[in-house]
Amino acid sequence: MVKALQLKMLRLNREIIIFVIILLVIAGCGGGRKSGNENSDEFIKIDVTKKYPKRELILQDVFDVEYIALETTNEFACQGFVMAIGKKIIIVKNQVIDGNIYFFDRASGKGLKIINRFGRGGEEYLDIYGIYLDEDNDEMFVLDRMKRKIFVYDLDGKYKRSFSFLRENFYYGEIFNFDENHLICFIKDNWAWAIHMNRISIADYDKETFNKLLFLIISKQDGNVIKEIPFFFKDRKTMDIFGNGVEMGYSSPEYNKLIPYDDNWLLIDVSSDTIYQLLPDYSTSPVIVRTPSIHSMSPEVFLLPTFITNRYYFMKTIKKVARPGIEFFPHTYLVYDRQEQAIFESVVYNEDYSTEENFMFIIMATRLMNSEIIFYKKYEADDLFDAYRGGQLKEGKLKEIAAGLKEEDNPVIMLVKYKK
Repeated sequence: MVKALQLKMLRLNREIIIFVIILLVIAGCGGGRKSGNENSDEFIKIDVTKKYPKRELILQDVFDVEYIALETTNEFACQGFVMAIGKKIIIVKNQVIDGNIYFFDRASGKGLKIINRFGRGGEEYLDIYGIYLDEDNDEMFVLDRMKRKIFVYDLDGKYKRSFSFLRENFYYGEIFNFDENHLICFIKDNWAWAIHMNRISIADYDKETFNKLLFLIISKQDGNVIKEIPFFFKDRKTMDIFGNGVEMGYSSPEYNKLIPYDDNWLLIDVSSDTIYQLLPDYSTSPVIVRTPSIHSMSPEVFLLPTFITNRYYFMKTIKKVARPGIEFFPHTYLVYDRQEQAIFESVVYNEDYSTEENFMFIIMATRLMNSEIIFYKKYEADDLFDAYRGGQLKEGKLKEIAAGLKEEDNPVIMLVKYKK
C-alpha cells in the first residue's frame, strides 16, 4: 500500500515538473514582447518595404537646442566649419586649407585663440580632415590624410606626439573618444571604388579581408590597437553605383558607422541586417533588426540609423536606384517611438525658424559630435539677416542673435543636444 502511494506521488511530481517546463517554454517564446507588437525592449524590427504613417515632430520638443554666435573681428573672421565641441570651447576651421584652427568660447561665442601648425615639418600638419577634442586630457587630435598621421597637440597648440592612422593599407574613419585613454574608430577602405577603377583586383583581396569590417579601440598615446571588434559578411554591400568609368553624381552618401547610444556605441554597416551595440566588455547585442534581408533585395533598400534618444530611434532608408539628373537616391526618414512602440515616417521642424525644411536631411549631412551633442547646423549670417528682415524667425534666442547681425559676420552655430 505504501509502495503504491509512493509511485502515485512520483508520477504526480513528474507531471507537475513537466507542466512547469511547458509554462517556461511558452514564456520564453514570448520573449517579453507585448501581444500584437513585433518590437521589444531588447531590439526593434523594421520592415524597410512597408509604408508607415507620417508624424511631425518639433525639434525643441525632442532635443535641447543651443545657439552660439561666433564673435566677428578682423582676427577671428572665419568660415565656421565646426571640427569639435567641448564643454567650454568650440573649434572651427575654414574650408580653404590655410592651417588655421579657431577656438571660441562656447558660452559667449568670443574668440579665444588661433592655432596654426601648418607645414612640412615633423610636428606639423598639411591637412585638417578632422579634429578630435579631449578636454579632460587638455589635448586635441588632428587627422592629416596627406601625411597619413594623427598629430596630438595641447590646447595651446604645443606638439606632444603623433602616430599613423593607417593599418594594412586601410585608414581609420570616424574617430571618437571612447574613454580617458582610448579612441574608437573603424577601418575604412575604398575597395569598391578601387576595384572599379582597376587600381586593384578582387584577386588582391583574400576573402576574409574583403568581407570583413573592423572596429578598433586604439591607444591615445601611440595609436596601438587595444581591441578589435570584427564583423564578417558573406557578401559585402556598397551603396555606390558606377558608370562609364567614373562615379555618378548621385552615388552613395556618407553614413555614420559609429553612433553614441546609452553610454555605449552602435556599430553600423549596410552589409548587416542587424545593428548592434558595443557593450563595456566589448561584447555586442542587437538593437535594430531590418527585414527583409539586405542580401535578398534587388534593388537594395538600406537602413541607416542616425541617432537614438531616450524615446526615439531616428533612421533613414535609401533605395539603391540611380535616377539620371537627380542627385540623391530615393530616401525615407523613419522614427521609432519607444513609448508607443510604433514606427512612423518622420518630419522634424525647427520652431524658431518658420520656413526651415525637414531637419532629418541636415542630420544625415552632418557628423555626430559626442555623447552630449547629436549634430550641429551652421547658419550663415546673411541668411539669418534676410530671415530676420522677412519675419521668418520666431521670438527667442535665434531671433535675438539675428537682430544684431551684419551680413558679413561669422556664422551662427546651432547645437542640437540630447534632452536632459
